[in-house]
Amino acid sequence: MIRFEDVSVTYDDTAGPALRDVDLTVPEGELVLLVGPSGVGKSTLLGTVSGLVPHFTGGTLRGRVTVDGRDTRTHRPRDLADVVGTVGQDPMAHFVTDTVEDELAYGMESLGLPPAVMRRRVEETLDLLGLADLRERPIATLSGGQRQRVAIGSVLTPHPRILVLDEPTSALDPGAAEDVLAVLQRLVHDLGTTVLLAEHRLERVVHYADRVILLPGRGQAPVLGTPAEVMAVSPVRPPVVDLGRLAGWDPLPLTVRDARRRAGALRARLADTPVPRPPRPATADGRVSAVTERLTVRRGRTEALRSVDLTLTAGEVVALMGRNGAGKSTLLSTLVGLVEPASGTARVGGLTPHRARPAELIRKVGLVPQEPRDLLYAETVAAECAGADEDAEAAPGTCRALVGELLPGVADDTHPRDLSEGQRLALALAVVLTARPPLLLLDEPTRGLDYAAKGRLVRVLTGLAADGHTVVLATHDVELAAELAHRVVILADGEVLADGPTAEVVVSSPAYAPQVAKVLAPLPWLTVAQVGQAQ
Repeated sequence: MIRFEDVSVTYDDTAGPALRDVDLTVPEGELVLLVGPSGVGKSTLLGTVSGLVPHFTGGTLRGRVTVDGRDTRTHRPRDLADVVGTVGQDPMAHFVTDTVEDELAYGMESLGLPPAVMRRRVEETLDLLGLADLRERPIATLSGGQRQRVAIGSVLTPHPRILVLDEPTSALDPGAAEDVLAVLQRLVHDLGTTVLLAEHRLERVVHYADRVILLPGRGQAPVLGTPAEVMAVSPVRPPVVDLGRLAGWDPLPLTVRDARRRAGALRARLADTPVPRPPRPATADGRVSAVTERLTVRRGRTEALRSVDLTLTAGEVVALMGRNGAGKSTLLSTLVGLVEPASGTARVGGLTPHRARPAELIRKVGLVPQEPRDLLYAETVAAECAGADEDAEAAPGTCRALVGELLPGVADDTHPRDLSEGQRLALALAVVLTARPPLLLLDEPTRGLDYAAKGRLVRVLTGLAADGHTVVLATHDVELAAELAHRVVILADGEVLADGPTAEVVVSSPAYAPQVAKVLAPLPWLTVAQVGQAQ
C-alpha cells in the first residue's frame, strides 16, 4: 500500500538530511506504529506519505514514495486526498470551519459526496469518537483533547484507505485515547484501512500495532518488525517493557496482562519491601504559593470550574488530571490571570491574577501552554533566548543554558518552526523558566516528548521543586504523574473529585494508574525506577 524506496529528505539551510535511506513497505490493512527518539524524522516520514513533504514543506526528496500506486513526487496533496487522510501534531492547523459538525463534513464536501452519505457518516463519527454532545460547539471553545478528536474525526468521515496520524493520543485523557485507538483498530480489522501513526506514549499503543517501524537516528537504517522484535532493540520503550528487562523476562511483555502473568515471583519479593519515595524537599515548609477558594469560572454558558478549593505550597509538584474538558487548562489560565473568575477568589503570591500588572505577575507565576508557539516569536533559538533573558532581567546565557539541558544539540540558528512539537515545547519551557517564577504551570508538558526528553524534563522540574518552586502539571500522562508528582488532583466537570498523595490516588484508579502499578497491584509500586532501587 505504501512503498518507500531509498527515501531521504533534506530541508533547505540544514546541515544534514532530516530522513535518510528509508527502504521499506507498509502492507495494506495493517496498523503500523512509527517510533524513535524526538527529532529523528518521524513527522517528515509521515509527511512524505501525504505529499506534504516536499510539496508544502519545501526541501529535497530523494528516492520515491508510492501510495496506492501513486508517486508522491508527481501527485500533490490534493491529488492524494481521496486516498490519504492526515492529522498532524497541531489540530488547530487542521481546521477550516468553525463548528464541530461542519468540520466533520468539510472533507466529504470537498470530494463531492451526496448529502445523505455525508449526514450518515457524520452521525457515525460523532458516535464513534464520543463527540455527539459537541456537534454544535464552536471549535475555538473546545479543550485541546476535544480538538484532537474532532481532527481525527474529520479525516475518518471521507473513509480514506490510508490514515496517517502524528501523535494522535498526545492530548487525550486515558479513556479517550483507548476509544480512539479501538476505533483505529476496528477500521483496520473490519474495513482493511491502512493506519500509519507516530506516537511517543508507547504504553498506550504498542499492543495495538501489527508492525513497528523504528527510526533509530544517527545514520542508522530503519528497523521494521513485529512489536516484540522491535521493542527488544528499541531505545524508546514503554514502562512494561522496561520492567520486563529489569526482571529478566523472556519474551518481553507488551501488555499489562502479559506482565501480570509473569509477575508473581516479583510481587512476592516486593511484598515486604518498603516502597522508595522521593523525599519532600526541605523547602516544602508549608509556605503557600497559590490558593483558590470556592473558585467558579464560566466559559459562555458552561461552568468550567465549580467551587474549587485548592492550596499549593512551596516545593511540591502537583499533577492535575481528569478527562478532556474537566477544567484543567481553565484552572491554570485563572492562576496566570488570563481568565476572570465568575465568583470565588484566586490568589498567587499575594496577588489577584486577573487584576495584577503583567510585570508583577511574571515574577510570581509562569505558564507553558499546550501550544508552545504561543510563546515563540523570534526567528532563531538564540534570539528567543536573548529575548527571554532580557524580559526576565536574567544574566545573558541563562535561557540558552536551560535549552542546552532540555534540548541538547539544537543549534543557535535553528528556527523554532523547524523544531518538532516536543522540541518547541522544551524551548518554550526554557523561556518561561528563565524568570524562575515561584509558581510554574505546565499544560500537557510531555506532549511530543520521547522517554529520554521526558527524563530530562523530570530532572529539571525535580530540581526546581527542591529549590522551593511549586510546579503544577495539567497532564494526561499517568507515567509522568507517577514519577514526578507528590500529589494528584483529579477534576471532573469542573469540580475536585480527588486530592491526595500520588500513590493513594492513582493506585486506586484504573484510569490513572501507571503500568507498573497495574502489574504489581495491590502493592503500591508506581515506577520501574522504584522497583530497580529495591532489587
